[in-house]
Amino acid sequence: MSRAALLVLADGRFPAGGHAHSGGAEAAVKAGRIRGAASLADFCRGRLHTAGSVAAALAAAAALGIDPVALDRAADARTPSPALRVAARKLGRQLMRAARATWPSAELDALAREFPKGAHQPVVLGLAARAAGLGPVDAAYCAAYESVSGPATATVRLLSLDPFDATGVLARLAPEVDHVVDRAVEAARRVVDEGVDALPAGSAPLLEIGAEVHAGWPVRLFAS
Repeated sequence: MSRAALLVLADGRFPAGGHAHSGGAEAAVKAGRIRGAASLADFCRGRLHTAGSVAAALAAAAALGIDPVALDRAADARTPSPALRVAARKLGRQLMRAARATWPSAELDALAREFPKGAHQPVVLGLAARAAGLGPVDAAYCAAYESVSGPATATVRLLSLDPFDATGVLARLAPEVDHVVDRAVEAARRVVDEGVDALPAGSAPLLEIGAEVHAGWPVRLFAS
């Protein structure tokens, strides 16, 4: 296992398309739910313990070698919003391109053939981690951190928030990220014996509703 590979995969400059997505922050800013660092922290905390927890568990399960097709179906079932399903698959397709170029893998190739329009991003992330020689904990950390770093970065652009303040939000969330990762990996290991129903299914209705509203905007800064 290479910690350097983890840094490459988790780097915001890895060409996986995440920079074009706000993780729901753009809709939340427009609705007045994010106004500054304090409300950004509340938003990120909620996202971490719902969508982030689900993504971390899916990524960890994929890194463990659980059937990615079954995991993709589980991801679909946990994503009620059509707009978020489309965004997750677009991100998965872009991540797949980057991962196959960086860490060639027969498992990645097989998943790309199965889902030519893109599998859900956390599933691809877990397989990418596996191809890079990383484990389920690494994959879960990538997914959990991404669930909060995306909105934090986007809010700097959307509100001209001080980047130091946004980074401070992420730093203060670190213990909660650790907790989410621990629970996600535990759930992923249970999938081996219990099936995908062992995965978390945390609900975030405002994220789902916001995504549907955002998808209908004629002008937007981010894709989702």
